[in-house]
Amino acid sequence: MGCAYMAIDVHVHIMPWWMIKPEAAMSLKRDARAFEDLIRIMEDPDRFIELLDAAGVQKAGLINYVSPDIMGFTDEVNDFSARYARRYPDRLIPFGSVHPRFSKDPAGEMNRLVDLGIRAIKIHPPHQLIYPNDYLNGMRALEVIYCKAIEYRMPVMIHTGTSVFPGARNKFGDPIHVDDVAVDFPELTLILAHGGRPLWMSTCVFLLRRHRNVYMDISSIPPQNLLAYFPQLEKLADKTMFGSDWPGPGVPGIRANIEAFLRLPLSEEAKRKILRETALTVFGG
Repeated sequence: MGCAYMAIDVHVHIMPWWMIKPEAAMSLKRDARAFEDLIRIMEDPDRFIELLDAAGVQKAGLINYVSPDIMGFTDEVNDFSARYARRYPDRLIPFGSVHPRFSKDPAGEMNRLVDLGIRAIKIHPPHQLIYPNDYLNGMRALEVIYCKAIEYRMPVMIHTGTSVFPGARNKFGDPIHVDDVAVDFPELTLILAHGGRPLWMSTCVFLLRRHRNVYMDISSIPPQNLLAYFPQLEKLADKTMFGSDWPGPGVPGIRANIEAFLRLPLSEEAKRKILRETALTVFGG
């Protein structure tokens, strides 16, 4: 099964996995059949492009974020993401990160990300141990990050939902805290990664409907379960983007997820929006 257009996968973890803490790496090694092959893909953009071609994917978002204490990723992930995408700038969307708890110069770091070529920001509350609205509690770095993202027209993806990695704090994954961000920064484009799965899907739907610039991706949700989580997905297509979360735990593959998604009883128009057109709206052509 296939489609007449190429998909866009906005959520792929092309990251320097060699930096990950051993206890966190166990989750990947237990589920990835060929961890060494995975590392080779992370080292070679040509291999990844071959994988995308085979999956029928035109563009992919390279999800990178700073989490030295929980995951082991330092701010070197930003250089990695920008460098990796530079080889295929028309096909790879590099995400980067400024850690709100650790940054001493968030404005300068955001400026540096733009100079590197980073095109979108990732915030991971359960791995960075923050609430997305902690600027209301004195975390000024978050306010600076959001303001700079507006200035540079960079979408901000926020992890919503749970995480099983050691040390993750799942209380931070409740998307209701993004409501404040959308109210206080109405010009900021926000993406709710994972649609709040598996606990807060209805909250995400509320936020999509309430706020003009709030979107979600459906990464890490088994496609066959999407309509159980989001029975109104047909009506949310223009706010929803496909994401695979590959090579995260339990993800069979990008192509397998697309094929499973295409089997859903959705209109062809809705499928095209989710697989491609909404992402073009958010990230441009």
